[in-house]
Amino acid sequence: MTEHEHNCGCGHDDCDCGERNYVEVVWEDGSVIKCEIYDVIDFEDKTYALLFPMNEDNEIDDDEELIVMQYVEEGDEGYFQSIDDEDEFDKVCNYIQSLEDDDEEEE
Repeated sequence: MTEHEHNCGCGHDDCDCGERNYVEVVWEDGSVIKCEIYDVIDFEDKTYALLFPMNEDNEIDDDEELIVMQYVEEGDEGYFQSIDDEDEFDKVCNYIQSLEDDDEEEE
């Protein structure tokens, strides 16, 4: 399970202000990765976040892969958690890929 911190600087916990939104993902081993929230999608009654790892210069780290995590809200709190079920992860990734394919066809 992981935690996150919303810190785009706009003053709202859930925003669409156009500011770059970052989270710090804390892995089970205690390591921390700063990520930019690329997109948030709803799929099969769950919410998932697409996260790009950032490097020390606060730029997207081209050497790292996109991270897909489930976003869970409990009361006023929200957190990211890894998708442990392989079938669920595959379905979500296939759905994301279908969205990208649709975008390419529209261009």
